[in-house]
Amino acid sequence: MIEVTKINGIKILVNPHLLEIVEETPDTVLTLTTGRKIIVKESRQEIKNLVKLYRKDVFVE
Repeated sequence: MIEVTKINGIKILVNPHLLEIVEETPDTVLTLTTGRKIIVKESRQEIKNLVKLYRKDVFVE
């Protein structure tokens, strides 16, 4: 799971395997494979880095 901050300041965990689209419009919108959309404070690049770190961590274990 990756930790992101919703636009209202609440931190949540998101399963990166469910991420389908990450777009900046200018807010960063995460679209999940379920169709749900979540607006977060992190940039598109930050989300990309979090997913990369998550995947590296999973493959190390």
